[in-house]
Amino acid sequence: MSVSHAPPKKLLADISPVSDFEPPELEPIVPSSARRVRVPRWLRRPAGPVLLLVLWQLLSSTGVLTSGILASPGTIARVAWDLIADGSLPSAMGVSLQRVAVGLLLGTVVGTALALVSGLFRIGEDLVDASVQMLRTVPFVGLIPLFIIWFGIGEAPKVAIITLGVSFPLYLNVYAGIRGVDSQLIEAGESLGLSRWGLVRHVILPGALPGAMTGLRYSLGIAWLALVFAEQINADAGIGFLMVQARDFLRTDVIVVCLIVYAFLGLFADFVVRTLERLLLQWRPTFTGR
Repeated sequence: MSVSHAPPKKLLADISPVSDFEPPELEPIVPSSARRVRVPRWLRRPAGPVLLLVLWQLLSSTGVLTSGILASPGTIARVAWDLIADGSLPSAMGVSLQRVAVGLLLGTVVGTALALVSGLFRIGEDLVDASVQMLRTVPFVGLIPLFIIWFGIGEAPKVAIITLGVSFPLYLNVYAGIRGVDSQLIEAGESLGLSRWGLVRHVILPGALPGAMTGLRYSLGIAWLALVFAEQINADAGIGFLMVQARDFLRTDVIVVCLIVYAFLGLFADFVVRTLERLLLQWRPTFTGR
């Protein structure tokens, strides 16, 4: 007696063909950070200064800040327009920018050259590093009287102060960048037959470039700080000279205008360096925040 294992016809009829099978819809997983409403970054960045300006105007309007202590934003805007109209502010900005440019150029050359000598050669480190470490602990502002004795009261002492202030941050960051290059990359370059100059050009200098850009940004801040001190001593032109004149006449509004100009010039210089950094370091993807 044979046993049939064929399924019943009704059961076969209830089974749908494989081709008619529809998979369930999958919902994409969206991170919680992406669900939040994002404000454009170009709108978020000026939010802090705008809030500070509103608070400043509010304190001035309510009398908490009197004009003798700090002028209101409206008064400062009018004074800035007057200084621009009579040409005194653009002329002072031109003189100050020239001093910073010359001092930054000289300081970049000096600081980078010393860092290369000290970072690439052990004998260079023995001869240079100790002297630089001692000099950088000396406040450069305290050297102003000595520079005046050496260079007189012209442009030379002012440029020398800026050069000195710029050199040390660049030296430290370039030196740290050179010594921070992975030794395995050096060994890989040597195994590929690169000469010493080839290693410096293709391995060491690109590896030290991020540190150099950080040092340049820091040096720009020191350059403007040094300029403030340099222009308030025996200066007959520049933004610092306007501040000295305003101090003598108790013009807090002019002083604040000059400080704002210093701040915006420094911000613009930092923007230029950051743009240059993005162009030169495209090969190095980094975390940019969330």
